[in-house]
Amino acid sequence: MFFSDWADLGRIVAVGTLAYAALIVFLRLSGKRTLTKLNAFDLVVTVALGSTLSSVLLDKSITLAEGAVAFGLLILLQYILTWSSVRWRPFEKAVKSEPTLLFHRGEFLSEAMRRQRITQSEVLSAVRSSGKGDIQGIRALVLENDGSLSVIPESSNEGEVTLK
Repeated sequence: MFFSDWADLGRIVAVGTLAYAALIVFLRLSGKRTLTKLNAFDLVVTVALGSTLSSVLLDKSITLAEGAVAFGLLILLQYILTWSSVRWRPFEKAVKSEPTLLFHRGEFLSEAMRRQRITQSEVLSAVRSSGKGDIQGIRALVLENDGSLSVIPESSNEGEVTLK
């Protein structure tokens, strides 16, 4: 239960080091966009890469070459998805969500909050996390594409809050 043999540990160290190096090479070749958190697909790819690395490390039936091909496939699919969404507006609309205004000028936008399944207490928590004590002095709160909540203070130099 606590230890089987040294060969297993050696395999993990060797394969882990090489798999990690392969992942770094693939990520460097694919560019910064691969691991951003701009939308749900980005998060899925990041989690899938971590899961693949874990599988390669711990499952003896998965070879290093198979893991490297899996890394390459995930990164290639992510590249194709982002490349297509940048060049074809209908595709972008199909795979990416728009930011959603949840609070504006002292008013909770309850229909938008209901559609996005965000509670008033979650909005208030985001306000507190931004360093503000309460909702007073907040111009707007936006649920971003990546699921984060952006708090825009009333003292912001920007004019009106605009969403696509």
